[in-house]
Amino acid sequence: MLIAALALVPAACGRDSGGGGGGGGAKADPGITDTTIKLGGSYPFSGPASAYGTIGEGAKAYFKYLNAKGGVNGRKIEFITLDDGYEPPKALQNARRLVQQEKVFAMFNTLGTPNNLAIWDYLNQQKVPQLFVATGASSWGADIKAHPYTIGWQPNYVTEAKVYAEYLKKNKPKAKVAVLYQNDGFGKDLLGGFVDGIKGSGITIAEKESYNVTDPTVAAQVGKLARSGADTFLDITTPKFSAQAIATVAKSGWKPLHILNNVGADKNLVLKPVGLQNAKGIISTAYFKDPQTAQWANDPAVKEYKTQLKKYSPRSDPEDAFNMYGWTVAETMAKALQQMKKPTRDSLMEAVRNLDLSQDTLLPGNKVQTGPDDGYPLEGMQIIKFDGQNWQLQGSLIEEKAG
Repeated sequence: MLIAALALVPAACGRDSGGGGGGGGAKADPGITDTTIKLGGSYPFSGPASAYGTIGEGAKAYFKYLNAKGGVNGRKIEFITLDDGYEPPKALQNARRLVQQEKVFAMFNTLGTPNNLAIWDYLNQQKVPQLFVATGASSWGADIKAHPYTIGWQPNYVTEAKVYAEYLKKNKPKAKVAVLYQNDGFGKDLLGGFVDGIKGSGITIAEKESYNVTDPTVAAQVGKLARSGADTFLDITTPKFSAQAIATVAKSGWKPLHILNNVGADKNLVLKPVGLQNAKGIISTAYFKDPQTAQWANDPAVKEYKTQLKKYSPRSDPEDAFNMYGWTVAETMAKALQQMKKPTRDSLMEAVRNLDLSQDTLLPGNKVQTGPDDGYPLEGMQIIKFDGQNWQLQGSLIEEKAG
């Protein structure tokens, strides 16, 4: 995937002329002028997590769509993305380039727990907003005072894990769970949330196996878990390894209740390549409308998303849920910019810390809400179950806190 090359304009150092959130003459920070706002992001357009690269494409498409309608308070958004290959040192290199050379106003939606951990000290030292990062690690909202310029977006992994724990308590209260997890902040965060969520219940963990993102396969780990005697499989993996795990379970003859974390639950990317019949019965979670299911086929917001994505990113697949993710988080970014009272990074952070947003591509009832002491924008998720053809919503929206 090619790294997007956008036309760059010099950052303004003079005074903003006001008008629609301009701040009435307040001095603008780097990366924002009377007519432009420059954002930067680092994504794995190559490497073991390249499936996530399309998130950046979905976000860019939304910004192009928004710019065609006039932008944010008269300013057009320029979104500069760089490839990090899912390597933390490269992500830090990219962040330094985007801040020091490209002079971005804010970093937006950089992907990956280890990559964001690699850059958050630098960005906070520079007082550059690190916004709506594409990772559900609980770190982003755990200590706002330590990293005031950083915030997540999606439901955090601890919240997600507790939703699975609650599901098992109600539906399989004596479950013996085998766990496969990615050996990094992402995997450990979700696993820790699950362990905390099952405390005091009859649910036990029979065995745990980890893998590294550089491993070629997880077949050996899944094979060992299949022999553990567990009747439930908690699968904490990214898409490449999610597909491998599903395929390996199918070949092994093991028949556990398979719980697959949200980031690995894409129908077209993960389930179809391994055979939809092999994924039947898998449990996961959702928090925005799935563009792949018939349930939302006539939904106005989903139809608009598909139409505009085709227009502004013709090579992108509208049914790819990662594109929908990118589109939806970009809308949150735009709404935060719209609420900014002055053309400064601190004013942007004030807006980000006081959000109460409804977005039509989120599941009904789900909202983006923050506060000065609440660093978790989305905390609602709903259990979904794969019926062999589509993911089907189960029950109602569940809100679980990270703490």
